[in-house]
This record gives sequence, C-alpha cells and structure tokens, in this order.
Amino acid sequence: MTTPRQGEVWWAEAEDKRRPVLVVTRTEAIPLGADEGLPVDCAASFDNVQPVERRLLTRRVGVLPPQRRHEICRALDALADC
Repeated sequence: MTTPRQGEVWWAEAEDKRRPVLVVTRTEAIPLGADEGLPVDCAASFDNVQPVERRLLTRRVGVLPPQRRHEICRALDALADC
C-alpha cells in the first residue's frame, strides 16, 4: 500500500462499515463527491476528528485539489474555536 498523503481521500474499513476519510496529517464540513473520486456527494466532518490506523485504509479513491485545502484549515479553526 502507498503511504496516505495530506488531501487524499481513502476508504477506511471501520467496525460498522466502510467510510471515506480525508487525510489531514502532514505526509488532518468539506463537501466531497465525484470530483474527489467518491460515488456520491458527502461531507468531511470535523466534529469527530480521530486517528485511523493505516491498516484500515484499503484504497485511495481521490484527492482534494490543492486550491480547496484551505477549507481543511478553516474547518479545523472552527473546531478549535480559534
């Protein structure tokens, strides 16, 4: 498996079901959809930021374009009430 990189969207096999995850660590609601490689529109929720074991990441499905990465920072700032 390749190393997940910041801005990539991966499928993670969680206990209850497969979920898309947005990698935000350096090499951490943003809308995601077909442009990022997902079959349906959804959102990256920062209400439940949590680590995901790399072994649970099964397949890279897309990448958040560089011009949208500022949305990660804005969402994390809102989460921390900065």
